[in-house]
Amino acid sequence: MRIMKLSEGFITGCDANTEWMLPWFFTNYKQHNDTPIAFMNFGISNMGMQVVTEFADHVVDLSALKESGWFKKPKAMLKSPWQKTVWLDTDCEVLDDISGIFQLLKPNMLNMVEDKPWTMRRKEVWHNSGVVGYIGTPPILTSWAQHVEQRPQVGDQEVLHSILNPITKIQFINDLPNEYNVMRLQIEMDEYKGPAKIKHWTGAKGKDRIRSLSTNV
Repeated sequence: MRIMKLSEGFITGCDANTEWMLPWFFTNYKQHNDTPIAFMNFGISNMGMQVVTEFADHVVDLSALKESGWFKKPKAMLKSPWQKTVWLDTDCEVLDDISGIFQLLKPNMLNMVEDKPWTMRRKEVWHNSGVVGYIGTPPILTSWAQHVEQRPQVGDQEVLHSILNPITKIQFINDLPNEYNVMRLQIEMDEYKGPAKIKHWTGAKGKDRIRSLSTNV
């Protein structure tokens, strides 16, 4: 396995429950991108690690973290080997070269796409944590990781939302273009017709879609 120390790169991660998506995720990513990608091991099987060994440029073992599943994500992000980092959920379908995202990152912030379906349905601004860019170790990332450990609720995205308000969102969240994280609900229900470098197949229906797409990988 190649181990690289570069100034920018992607990271992803999962546990054994969702490792079945890894061949699909990595194949899509590598088809369009040569930017290095690190894998955060939340506790996958030996078979899953074979896939990771084939595709990932770096592996960080986080299986000992006490948090479960997606609650490991903020701490995993703190362990990135890159100076400029973008986290990608494994249910994200990478459809294009996404290296341009690094030029959009602002320091001391979490760089995210607005979760427009949630904003519309919940009548307040949400940001989706499936794609998150950052430079170094912004304080808001450390705070997010601490709150996930102390008060986990629903999911990592909900914890982040709970510690921000409309004013602090402006301070700590930089909006990325929608094309870097087009949500399943936008595609299936909200008639999104814009560009999509990443389609994010969230929820049980999204995983069914990934299973159908995986037959073509």
